[in-house]
Amino acid sequence: MKLALIGVGMIGGSVAAALRRAGAIDRAVGFDADPKAARRGVDLGVLDAAAASVEEAVREADLVVLAVPVGAMREVMAAAAKALPAHAIVTDVGSTKLSVIEAARAALGAASSFSIRRFVPGHPIAGRELPGVEHADAELFRGRLYVCTPIGETNAEARASVESLWRRIGAQVVTMDPAEHDRVFAAVSHLPHLLAFALVARIASEPDGERKLGFAGAGFRDFTRIAASSPAMWRDVCLANRAALSEELRGYRALLDELQRVVDAGDAAALEATFELASRTRRRHARTFDAE
Repeated sequence: MKLALIGVGMIGGSVAAALRRAGAIDRAVGFDADPKAARRGVDLGVLDAAAASVEEAVREADLVVLAVPVGAMREVMAAAAKALPAHAIVTDVGSTKLSVIEAARAALGAASSFSIRRFVPGHPIAGRELPGVEHADAELFRGRLYVCTPIGETNAEARASVESLWRRIGAQVVTMDPAEHDRVFAAVSHLPHLLAFALVARIASEPDGERKLGFAGAGFRDFTRIAASSPAMWRDVCLANRAALSEELRGYRALLDELQRVVDAGDAAALEATFELASRTRRRHARTFDAE
């Protein structure tokens, strides 16, 4: 099987490395908007070759994995549509699904030789905060969830092929409706990233920010680890899923307003009740949260 990887970063590189280790691919060609990233992928043995364009990368591919920021999906898909073989399967690893599906219907749906039926949208629930193919890990997806979000047009054979590949690299495959996916991940992924970025940015912008950060300990480290993630990628995720994210953000702000009132009033019982609910919930789900 020939793989075309579009977007040679940590996630895309990990997919290619995992598929190679599992013996699922014979050759991997990559394209990235930054040519240095694709060449780095070759140097690391993640890729066999770096392509000069999306069209060149996908021209002879059996499987195309789109691992670019979700805001770039439509442009990349439009370029791929010009050269996709009719037999190829296209899938993505985007953190939002409705926006990616909309892009696929617009770009891949207009392809002359490729059918939108061979597009399988999905999202592996794995990652690290450090971007770049140099941080790729062939074991990244082992024991992790892969969420498949097929659309009405998705061909059953194409979907089965993609799900089989994710199982071969150790992932546990689940299926979700695309809209439910975006609503759920707005709460458990997109909002936490926004909050981590916001907290670090707030302290960094204060006159004594560097002094405060010099005293930060493990709690601050754990809460803000994901603020080291790719700003461009998370900018696109937040904007692509802004309706669901805005709803979660409004709910969170309402809770913060209530906590402000409780703290100002010195209401120990109300403060402890909120903390108790959070602590009990976190302990109950510890095995899921701490599976890294």
